[in-house]
Amino acid sequence: MNQQPGRSIPHSEIVKVLLVEGNPGDAGMVREMLAEVNGDAFSLECAEQLSTGLKRLAEGGIDMVFLDLSLPDSRGLDTFSRAYAQAPQVPIIVLTGLDDEQVAVQAVRKGAQDYLVKGHVDSNLLVRAMHYAVERKRAVEEELQASGKWLERQLK
Repeated sequence: MNQQPGRSIPHSEIVKVLLVEGNPGDAGMVREMLAEVNGDAFSLECAEQLSTGLKRLAEGGIDMVFLDLSLPDSRGLDTFSRAYAQAPQVPIIVLTGLDDEQVAVQAVRKGAQDYLVKGHVDSNLLVRAMHYAVERKRAVEEELQASGKWLERQLK
């Protein structure tokens, strides 16, 4: 299921999540947190390197991404920038061990939907952040579509 502009992901559909995380223990933690939540269906795919995650994003069909900023093949905000460039239509939540307010603000300014710190997140917060990220992205795309239609009408 590709997330299309103007389309919300119904609760009855499976949300396809890509977790780009270099630490298998942290990946397992996210998998466990998603399994704890009742009523929401998630399909979680994991990539241990940014390069693998970028290839998966290029294939399409991902509804949202959790992205660590400390990966074996990429570190820091460049990690986010590269992922965002690959799939700007897919909401990305930075989920990292780096508790740095300045980096968090920069990531959000560059287009991240949220910045969560590992160890400060529980399953409910994780899922709530996912839903909000998907809905925010949908709302922005709807607004862009409406603006484009308005502009077309003005130019006629």
